[in-house]
Amino acid sequence: MARKAKEKLMRNRRSSNNVTANSSLPLRQRLLAYGGFDIPFMVIVTILLFLGLVMMFSASYVNSIRRYDGDAYFFIKRQLGFAVGGFILMLALSKINLNVLRRLALPGLGLAFGLLIIVLFYHTDFGDFKRWIPLGPFTVQPSEVAKVALILFYAYAMEKYQRPNYARGRDTGLIPGRKAWFRRFMSRWGYTALYISVLLAMVALIILENHLSGTIITLGIGALLIFIGEQRIPLWLYALIAVIAVAGIYIVYTKPDILPEYAAKRIIAYKDPSQDPKGDSWQTMQSLLAVGSGGWFGQGLGQSIQKHLYLPEPQNDFVFAIVCEELGFVGAFGILLLFVALVWRGFMIALHTKERFGSLLVMGIVLQVGLQTALNIGVVTAVLPNTGIPLPFFSYGGTALLMLLAEMGIVLAVSRVSRQIKM
Repeated sequence: MARKAKEKLMRNRRSSNNVTANSSLPLRQRLLAYGGFDIPFMVIVTILLFLGLVMMFSASYVNSIRRYDGDAYFFIKRQLGFAVGGFILMLALSKINLNVLRRLALPGLGLAFGLLIIVLFYHTDFGDFKRWIPLGPFTVQPSEVAKVALILFYAYAMEKYQRPNYARGRDTGLIPGRKAWFRRFMSRWGYTALYISVLLAMVALIILENHLSGTIITLGIGALLIFIGEQRIPLWLYALIAVIAVAGIYIVYTKPDILPEYAAKRIIAYKDPSQDPKGDSWQTMQSLLAVGSGGWFGQGLGQSIQKHLYLPEPQNDFVFAIVCEELGFVGAFGILLLFVALVWRGFMIALHTKERFGSLLVMGIVLQVGLQTALNIGVVTAVLPNTGIPLPFFSYGGTALLMLLAEMGIVLAVSRVSRQIKM
């Protein structure tokens, strides 16, 4: 009898993690996921979070003393608070059932668009930049919420609206009463047009914030997920998009004046940093000095020179320059390997997940982390123009860290139903 009861419990646990929720199950089993999560992924996240807090404190305490009346711990106290809250949120979300996440996809997208509109009218006083909504002692950055909402919506929609006859362009009766060619067109391109429209609308609102880095990351995440999730798009269309992208980059590089002033200055400074080394190129030049002075093994933890008011805001987008200066090439390379391991393990979880929703969700999240990391390092090393892209786990920012750890919790939740071997 005990054996039969145990087998029944295991069947209920498997069914509670299934795509189709069983309404006859208890509420707890419909809301929670069961089974162990991926330990290696959890370990990598924890190590990156710890290293990020250490390096953010090392990079920030000089600037914190200058700006906050000798309080060397101002930045780290706030970041540590968000880290603890985010870690608890990650553990909580790691237990959530995927069916709950499906139900949150559309409300989450609506919330993201609502916040992106609100911030245009109600925001912190930071020049022409409209990026943060003030909420008492804290601020909320809607673009960070938008990234997660976009990934969640794409995973939900690309699973729900996947059609077996889509690739052949057969008449699926999607729009009855119309001509056959129109029904075929909508069957082939209708949902792709939906994904692109949502992406462009979101990007347009972020552009209005004067948020170049948020625009690039959101556009990159959306394009990659459309490529992964909509594999039926013909190659000639991908080639056309690539040609348009290259042409756009060339035009922006040769004629930066067509961009808003704040973005144009960064392109001009990138083209020839020596023209204005004490102006728009100052941050990039100081970053290169920090990277170069680190050598193989660095100056030692806490021993950076550039953070002593040479490199502006070293705790933000250029924290990796301080990592290179204090830990050297060996330490910086080790951190990069951790990011590579995080993305690789995430892909393994995604590829071993039966559900299309969970697989696309994990792919979108780890692609976001990988893309942000690559672009941030490109900026720090002057390979790319200064676009203000933060480094995940390391750069100062409460909303960004909270949303990042929430995403890590979602990956752990998916890993519970993945066939990936859990060490």
